[in-house]
Amino acid sequence: MKLVLISPKGPLYRHRGGIFKKNLRYAPLTLTTLAALVPPDVTTDIIIVDEGIEDVDAAGIEADLIGMTVITGNSIRAYELAARFRARGIAVVLGGPHVTLIPDDAQPHADSIVVGYAEDTWPELLRDFAAGRMKPRYVQAPNLSLANRPFPRRDMMKKNMFLTTHVFEATRACVHSCDFCVVPFAWGLKPYQKPVEDVVADIKQHWARKIIFIDLNLIADKEYAAKLFEALIPLKVEWFGLSTTLLGRDKPLLELAARSGCTGLLMGFESITPENLKQSKKGFNSPGEYRDLVSLLHRHGITLMACFTFGMDNDTPDIFMKTAKFAVEACIDLPRFAIVTPFPNTGLYKRLESEGRLLTRNWELYDAQHVVFQPKLMTVQELYAGHEQAWKYTYSARSMVKRFLGSRIQAPVWWIANMGYRFYSHHLRDFYNCDWIIGQLEPQPKPLLQFAVD
Repeated sequence: MKLVLISPKGPLYRHRGGIFKKNLRYAPLTLTTLAALVPPDVTTDIIIVDEGIEDVDAAGIEADLIGMTVITGNSIRAYELAARFRARGIAVVLGGPHVTLIPDDAQPHADSIVVGYAEDTWPELLRDFAAGRMKPRYVQAPNLSLANRPFPRRDMMKKNMFLTTHVFEATRACVHSCDFCVVPFAWGLKPYQKPVEDVVADIKQHWARKIIFIDLNLIADKEYAAKLFEALIPLKVEWFGLSTTLLGRDKPLLELAARSGCTGLLMGFESITPENLKQSKKGFNSPGEYRDLVSLLHRHGITLMACFTFGMDNDTPDIFMKTAKFAVEACIDLPRFAIVTPFPNTGLYKRLESEGRLLTRNWELYDAQHVVFQPKLMTVQELYAGHEQAWKYTYSARSMVKRFLGSRIQAPVWWIANMGYRFYSHHLRDFYNCDWIIGQLEPQPKPLLQFAVD
C-alpha cells in the first residue's frame, strides 16, 4: 500500500506568502505520529507532505490512500485537494480538529473520516482498507490510552526545513472549558497523559537539549507535571511549553519547572478585562495578577509569550491601546494579538449563531486574523484597525527597546523573534488577503471585509 500523509497549507504557516518564514517553524507531530501508528502487519510505503514547507503536487502524487489532518482554517484547501485525488480514484481519509468538531461538514469530501484521537482508529482503518472494507467513519473509543505507543517518526521530516524537530508531547486536552477554545468541544475535558518514562525515553533517543512541548496545558494535572519536571532535571534540557496563568499561583511547581529547564512559556492572557474572561469561562485568569506574573517568570529565568484576543463582547475601541500599552509596560517578552474566532461548534460559535452575529461560514476566514462575526461594541472596521494598531505600537522601535530592557531572553534570540513579529505587524493587511486560496497565486483585493483605514 502506498500511503501519503498531507498537512494542507493553513492560515499561519504556509509555504508561499505566509506570515512566518519556513525556517522559523518547528516540525509538527501529527503526521509523524500517524506514520508511527501504521501497524506492522500492513505493508506500507509512506510519504509525508507538509504544505508549510512545500506545495502538494496533486496531479503528480501516486497513492492508494491519502490521509489529511484538517483544522478549520485549512479545511477548504483540504476539501479541494480531496476532490482532486478522489477524481483520480485515490481514496481519501480526513481527520483532525475540524473533522472532530463538525464531522458532517467533512464527510461528503472523503471516503472516510476519523473523529477524535486516532491512536486506535487509525490502525483499524488501515487494516480495513487493506482488506477492502474501510468504513465511512471511525470514532475514538472512550477508553483511549497514550501508554505504550510508538514514538513519532521524526526521521521522515525534512529537518533542514524547520527550526527544530525536537518537538515532544506529554499530555493532551485540558481541564478547562473556555468557550472560544476548540479543545473542550472537540475532545472533552478528560486529560490524557503519556507515561513520564515514555516521554523521557523519546527525548533521550534524540539526544535533544533544546526541546518544545506542544501540550495545550502542561500543568493541567499538577501531580503529573511535577513528576515530569523532576524527570527532566537529570536530562539537563532547556524547554519551551504552554501553560495557564495558574502556574504563577503554585510557587513550588513554578520553581520545579525552572529547575527542570523551562526557559520559556506561552500563556493565554486573552484579555485585560475581567468581564470578558468571566463570559468566556476563563475567569481563573486575573488581569490584576498579570504584571506580577510576568515579573515572577522573569525572576525564574523564564521568558513569556503572552497571547491576547480582541473582539470579545466587553471590548470597546479603546481596548487596543490599553492592551498594547500594558504589554509594553509589563515588559512581556513576546506579546501576540489575535481576533477572537468562533470555531464551529464551540460555545462561542453557538452563542454568536443564536444571536445572529455570524457574518460568514467561509471556513478559510476562520484563522484568528479575520473578523467573521459582528462585534458587540464596535464595528468590524474598528476591530481590524485596532488589532493592527496594537501590533504596530507593541513592535515599534521604542516599545521594543522598553520591553527588551525588562526581558530575560538572550539578546540574539530576543532580537530574531521580535523582528519577526515586527515584520508581521507591518504586513497585516497583506496577510488578510488569504493569498493561499486555491488557484489564487497573487494577492487579490479584499472583497468581504475592508479596513477602516488604508
